[in-house]
Amino acid sequence: MGNILSDFLVRRQEGYYCRYGDFFIDPLLPVGSALVSHAHADHATPGHGEIYCTPPTAAFMRHRYRRQPSHSFVECRFHQRFVVGGVHIHFVPAGHILGSAQIVMEHNGIRYLYTGDYKLQGDDTCEPLEPVQADVLITETTFADPKIIHPDPIAEISKINDVPYNILLGAYALGKAQRLTSLMNTYCPDRKVFVHHGILPLHRLYQSLGIDHLRYEPYSRKEMKASERNRVYIVPPMTFNSYYKATDVIRVFASGWQHLQRHNDMAIYISDHVDWKDILHYIAQVNPTQIWTIHGQGRHLAMHFDPSLYVRELT
Repeated sequence: MGNILSDFLVRRQEGYYCRYGDFFIDPLLPVGSALVSHAHADHATPGHGEIYCTPPTAAFMRHRYRRQPSHSFVECRFHQRFVVGGVHIHFVPAGHILGSAQIVMEHNGIRYLYTGDYKLQGDDTCEPLEPVQADVLITETTFADPKIIHPDPIAEISKINDVPYNILLGAYALGKAQRLTSLMNTYCPDRKVFVHHGILPLHRLYQSLGIDHLRYEPYSRKEMKASERNRVYIVPPMTFNSYYKATDVIRVFASGWQHLQRHNDMAIYISDHVDWKDILHYIAQVNPTQIWTIHGQGRHLAMHFDPSLYVRELT
């Protein structure tokens, strides 16, 4: 068994680079070989020579990046093993959105686990997170702060039941909008869900990929002006921001970020990332020797753990 390589994954201008396999993970600039954890735009970009990803991630990227050659996608199912350069790789579910993957990389007897974005909360619109033990955990730290504890999403979405008005609900188009639709279908059954035209194709893609239980309709101005006050109109962030003068609706944005709750009529804290308690729980499951942090600040984790568990920010 080899030693942990401190330079196994390093941050470059293009993205996170593994020279032992000559590939990048979630690069933002065009590269030869890219491993893409999921299809959100801050992780999945076009222009790469080869894109290794799950089939749902490939479907979302094909939808968004029509000029990306179809043959450049190397679709890998969860647990399907493949080799890039000298590194053995497979994907396991991350629980973030449909098709989101943790990336398991093995080299010289050492296992490196790149989480991508992930969550432990239940979500019937994507594959649940699958714990993996590894020597090195490379984790996102978006909400890795002891002050941040996400509330129960069922309690949050149920707030809508107490509002006697139609609701303009802001949400990210991929992943969050589909999760909210499912939550409202289940816990706000008297609400009719309408979907913005910019989100509608993604709902339909979800259906084509097996998530076929969502109940919704395309946006209808007539329906939103009906006398019954039980409509919810899900819109993407740009539309939500442009509708700041909207009347006869309650403005709500579903997010874990506190700053996105300001100036709205009510707050709904629903996040697709791990909070402080969940990240600690997952670290215990992975049982790593080292933790490398990305996408946020790892200083709270570094202060929390005994020095025997090496924590550093990946640079």
